[in-house]
Amino acid sequence: MSTELAVRECECAACRAGDHADRDDHRQLNLLLSRLDEQQRRWVAGREAKRLGHGGLKRLAEITGLHPETIRRGGDELDEELRERPIDHVRLPGGGRPRVEKKIRP
Repeated sequence: MSTELAVRECECAACRAGDHADRDDHRQLNLLLSRLDEQQRRWVAGREAKRLGHGGLKRLAEITGLHPETIRRGGDELDEELRERPIDHVRLPGGGRPRVEKKIRP
């Protein structure tokens, strides 16, 4: 059984105006990001923003729909060589939703 994932449409002014040289690149980037988990999306977007240089955070936020702070955080984690990130799971210990048992108080 295959479920179709929605690929985000780029919101940059050039893509909204019509065809331009980077339109396919933007679509492929969003396709790639649609298949990654949350931390991998952050790292790829952070890397791409650094590659673009000045204004890269804002540009990647337009293209991907990710918050600029999320993209910056991904770049910072890469700068730290992912030292603080877990290898075998996505979130740090204690991250995510609290367990149902913890929510219910007697």
